[in-house]
Amino acid sequence: MVRGTMARIYSFEGNVPVVHPTAFVHPDAVLIGSVDIGPGCYVGPLASLRGDFGHIELREGSNVQDGCVLHCFPGADTVVEEDGHVGHGSVLHGCRVGRDSLIGIKSVLMDGVVVGRQAFVGAGSFVKSGFHIPQRHLVLGSPAKVARELTADEVAWKGNGTVQYQKLAQRCLTGLHPATALTERVAADTTAVAEPEHVTLHEFRSR
Repeated sequence: MVRGTMARIYSFEGNVPVVHPTAFVHPDAVLIGSVDIGPGCYVGPLASLRGDFGHIELREGSNVQDGCVLHCFPGADTVVEEDGHVGHGSVLHGCRVGRDSLIGIKSVLMDGVVVGRQAFVGAGSFVKSGFHIPQRHLVLGSPAKVARELTADEVAWKGNGTVQYQKLAQRCLTGLHPATALTERVAADTTAVAEPEHVTLHEFRSR
């Protein structure tokens, strides 16, 4: 069981990270100092949440995926509100991600950015300092600009994706174990998931 193997957690000048017992933090993620991880959160491998200058907070049901970096300037906070969804390799620096919002893969959010509730940041976007993203809108580009309002179906699609990560957190707490690689695939081991419960946005739109 991985729950007890979260070795990469460091206190800094008396500040010790706090991880709710229902959250999952991968053993190869790093938490430093003033970091709070709320109930049901998922933190993927190689994520770095560095609360040495300011405070880092993930609220209930949010996820920060593989290779993300969360940091901020002294006296500032980086906050991912409830059900926030931060895609692989993104950088959040001194910003606030609103409730039920999506940060696309490899996006960068600079200091003072505020992402409105249920807003989307498109993959690979650069959101400049101080930019406020309206609720339920999509921003894209470098620098990111408001593209359009989101549809109800797109917001629902995002919500389903976040639920999958909330389920994954619980699955990892009981089902993820260090292992030695097999020398060949056993047929019975090839179906980790029988049917996909979530599809890409491109596939979703084409239905």
